[in-house]
Amino acid sequence: MRVYLSSPHRYPGWRYGVASSAVHDRLARGLAELGHEVRYHLRDANGAKLPDGVVAVSCAKGDEDILHINHIDVATTPKTKRPWVRSIHSDLLDQGMPRENTKPNFIYISQTMARLHKSDRFVLNGIDPADFIYSETKNNCFLFVVSGGIEKARSKKGLDTAFWIAKETGIKLVVAGGDGDPPGNAAFGELCRANGAVFLGTIHGKRKAEVFTAAKALLFPTQHNEAFGLPVAEALMSGTPVIASTQGAMTELVDPAGGFACAKKSAYLDAVTNLGRIKPADCRRLAWERFHYLDMTRNYLREYEREIGNVTSGVH
Repeated sequence: MRVYLSSPHRYPGWRYGVASSAVHDRLARGLAELGHEVRYHLRDANGAKLPDGVVAVSCAKGDEDILHINHIDVATTPKTKRPWVRSIHSDLLDQGMPRENTKPNFIYISQTMARLHKSDRFVLNGIDPADFIYSETKNNCFLFVVSGGIEKARSKKGLDTAFWIAKETGIKLVVAGGDGDPPGNAAFGELCRANGAVFLGTIHGKRKAEVFTAAKALLFPTQHNEAFGLPVAEALMSGTPVIASTQGAMTELVDPAGGFACAKKSAYLDAVTNLGRIKPADCRRLAWERFHYLDMTRNYLREYEREIGNVTSGVH
């Protein structure tokens, strides 16, 4: 299959983009590994060597079997007669668009989000197990991860709840992330120290893998209508249990064998008490079964075939 895939980031996504950018990179790689021709339209390939079988392009050539378009505004309908789809990585309301404006070409990143937008099209995000370190040995610390500054961490991702859990249980909290802005990260660090937490700043590569696998649990008490929550998959792949809220897709992603989805504040403390029953091997198994990037790729291929069939039969 000839696939045109676009994404509005500099390559590689893990360094220069947001979570969705890294997902698109893994999809491009997965498509090529499964034998498909991949034409990857990026804002900037950055002179980097793309995966074997992935070619950088500046536009579609017109002979592709499917266009997977992610670089234009969500409200814009591509001007093409070719079959096309788009991944939707967050609630349309958060993108300034009414949910009822969903298009049949949209593919959501969780069943929760698909149902919210009255769709049955979804593909769970995928990660590469090789990017993470599996270990059954854990340190006595919690991990909280956010991509963004203090405001996002506190108003959307539940940082204050994470501070509270750590204080109530006497377990050290390690905070990773930030927005890359030195003054903002300095303030973030001061806030963490004032609450007895350790602020690491942004982590990538081996350092990220080490931090994820060392934690006793990932705290993900999001207050936001979370479409997916990539740190959940990353923690589980590391053999690290997850203690999350019930917001958004959390109840879909957090299996009881791998952690807890907490509907009220006291449930977080109950979760900490019961962490001993979660086995790292089960966490890893769940992540391997549900969040492997090649499974994500195969599921997108099924959606591509479905869209090609829709166009051929005149469904839309």
